[in-house]
Amino acid sequence: MSSKNGVFRTFRGYSLRDDQPLTPSMEDYLEMLFRMTGGTKYVRLADLGAALNVQPPSVTHMVRRLAEAGLVNYHKYGILELTDAGKEQGLRLLKRHELLEKFLRLIGVRTNVLKDTERTEHIISEELVSRIASLTKYIDDNPSWWQAFLDACPPEEE
Repeated sequence: MSSKNGVFRTFRGYSLRDDQPLTPSMEDYLEMLFRMTGGTKYVRLADLGAALNVQPPSVTHMVRRLAEAGLVNYHKYGILELTDAGKEQGLRLLKRHELLEKFLRLIGVRTNVLKDTERTEHIISEELVSRIASLTKYIDDNPSWWQAFLDACPPEEE
């Protein structure tokens, strides 16, 4: 069986694509590092672990992976600093997160916004991110149209 654009795969099959150099966990660490540094300063390993609610050995392991990927400089005494490539990726990840969170709020998601954002951001393509950005901009530019749509289509009761 094939889809319009190629071969059909399972969720796992799509998740194992070779063109995704960062795992969802790596993305989470990089996004949090960018949030904590603002892209300009350093962070301590222990502070990163606390922010992510992760034990120090796990943080050390992930930071080493990010350093091997050229995204983080890992200095003595647990000092972490994003490389230029890390800053670029971190900013992209933060913007993607913020866009998805805004989009979910616009479409009326209220109870699980952060949970749904976190889950969704790791599985969607850049093309889908771009289309969500376009739709979000259109909604921002046409608030009365969007409100009329929401009024006409109330959410279903759970």
